[in-house]
Amino acid sequence: MSDAKTEILARIRGALHDLPAPAPAERSYRRTSDRPREEVVEMLVDRLVDYKASVHRETPASLPGRIADLLGASARYVVPEGLDRSWLPEESGMRRAIVDPNDARAASALGVRELNAVDAVVTASTVSCAETGTIFLTGRADEGRRAISLVPDHHICVVALDSVVELIPEALAQVEPTAPVTMISGPSATSDIELERVEGVHGPRRLDVVLLG
Repeated sequence: MSDAKTEILARIRGALHDLPAPAPAERSYRRTSDRPREEVVEMLVDRLVDYKASVHRETPASLPGRIADLLGASARYVVPEGLDRSWLPEESGMRRAIVDPNDARAASALGVRELNAVDAVVTASTVSCAETGTIFLTGRADEGRRAISLVPDHHICVVALDSVVELIPEALAQVEPTAPVTMISGPSATSDIELERVEGVHGPRRLDVVLLG
């Protein structure tokens, strides 16, 4: 396979060797925002609500209570091993957190069947783009493996207010280029040829975004 790939790439290079270099890409679009912070946050909220996500505003003191309300009394939920434990409610009754290691090869890493059996997942986030209503997860220790945010049916995502930007270029500037990026714009949804919306096909059917600040 590698020999075939090498041959294909060599042929492409040979076919292109006498062509002029492409012109530099024009970058006349906005790359930094001049909007007031509160306007940017309100834009993000508007986009997320339009995408049928639920948005909540909390402080560090009120966050555990909000997450407890969102989980319910009997939820079994998964959290990445690097998540700030002060965010989580006290365990009571059947409600308990299952910690997933960031290394998928670890013996305690949850498989798809196990993740499908939990009620929810709680993660942090890297950055959020208000213009498109998109939350970026990049596999950091407090965000976990991509699987834990895609398999459970309910995702509670904590977004720090100081991580909200207006534009995609601003968001991408805060993303490690080699990171496994997951972009979330509302609950997973698709539609058929008659535009009938179906949620939960490729990820959680329910997305709760908690703006923390």
